[in-house]
Amino acid sequence: MSQRHLLALFNDFDEAVAVIAELRAANIKGFNMDDLILKSPIEHPEVEKVLGDKPVHVQWFTLIGACMGGLLAFFLVASAQANFFSQIKGGKPIVPLPPDFVLTYEMFILGGVFITILGFLICAGLPAKRSSLYSTKVSEDQIGILVKGDESAVAIFKTIFTKHKALEIQEEAGK
Repeated sequence: MSQRHLLALFNDFDEAVAVIAELRAANIKGFNMDDLILKSPIEHPEVEKVLGDKPVHVQWFTLIGACMGGLLAFFLVASAQANFFSQIKGGKPIVPLPPDFVLTYEMFILGGVFITILGFLICAGLPAKRSSLYSTKVSEDQIGILVKGDESAVAIFKTIFTKHKALEIQEEAGK
């Protein structure tokens, strides 16, 4: 089914919270709460309680990047040193561990940082095509709720928005 986007503008944050609570309780077919975006000109600390916990996956990118960077560095440095096994070492080990640990530590950090940045961009959905549903009033003093759902849910969205005194409702057909 075709997806539609709706943007509703509200004057009061409490009305927007009531809309989100009603959308969550309504159990609308063709709508997922993860497809709801709250837009506000100022910070509202209680937004996390209203929207619910969202999973954060960036720390897994950091862990994998650090481990892969450290392992790659150790094996590259150790294999480069092991290629010189035919040279006389004078009783020293072919792969000396203490100097290798310094380079491994540095690559743990470097791999973790690079993959964390990449993971942040992936988890944030960047680069992404910007929605054409935007109102400059959201940047000034109003709260916007952007929802995405099937065509069958549009009438229910509009009913809930008008019930809670939405100032303006914009609609766009999905791709």
